Amino acid sequence: MTLYTKIRPKTFDEVKGQEFIVNNLRMQSIRDKFFQVIVLAGQYGAGKTTLARIVAAAANCKNKDKNGNPCGTCDGCRSVSSGSVDFLEIDGASNTGVDHVRDLTDWLHERPLGKRKIVIIDEVHMLSIGAFNALLKTLEEPPSYVIFILATTEVHKIPITILSRCQRYDFKRISLETIAGRLRQLTEAEHIETEDKALMYIAKAADGSLRDALSLLDQCVAFHYGKLLTYENVLDVLGAVDSGVFSSMFNAVIEGRTKDCITQLE
Repeated sequence: MTLYTKIRPKTFDEVKGQEFIVNNLRMQSIRDKFFQVIVLAGQYGAGKTTLARIVAAAANCKNKDKNGNPCGTCDGCRSVSSGSVDFLEIDGASNTGVDHVRDLTDWLHERPLGKRKIVIIDEVHMLSIGAFNALLKTLEEPPSYVIFILATTEVHKIPITILSRCQRYDFKRISLETIAGRLRQLTEAEHIETEDKALMYIAKAADGSLRDALSLLDQCVAFHYGKLLTYENVLDVLGAVDSGVFSSMFNAVIEGRTKDCITQLE
């Protein structure tokens, strides 16, 4: 099991780097009053699908705690992880046509067995114009028991007629310190020995995506399994060089030290 899958957050408390969005959705969960159409937009690996699933679990959870976190064990929570007639997660890239949306509409008009029916459409911007038009009719007047959660990395491709009917949340790039801190917690929990400098470099290479950071860490740990993961190990696995090399080269260039330039390049 990959590290990303193994430690994927299951509650609002576990989500890092998106505090404003998490707190807003948490308050909806505490009041048990959710917006019926939610758009989660932003770069890949920032936690959109993870938060969508947490909201889906919280919407039907029977034993939420005082902070709005789903319990993870009741039927409502298990419906998200193991499937249920009240929960549907769709890949927008694979279900782009009008017929797919019509099938979804028929499903939505069947009464839920539990409290609510929840639909997550991932990469919703991949839907065709015809599919968006078919979906619009449902979004204008959704059944009272339905929650739509639309996730996208390219929100500008969603028609304005759809966006105007949504509560939109824009995910920001996760900070370097937050990613490094999360990697540090994980490596300690998994008893993986690492240098702080190595984790900081992985966090920097991830460019604001926690998912990418965990994938890179997975690669580095697999390559040096059972050993201390050093900064040099990380550079080697990722095919990178220490940024100090560029500074040294630049200084040699402006000072006209040709031999040093050639040596450094070599």
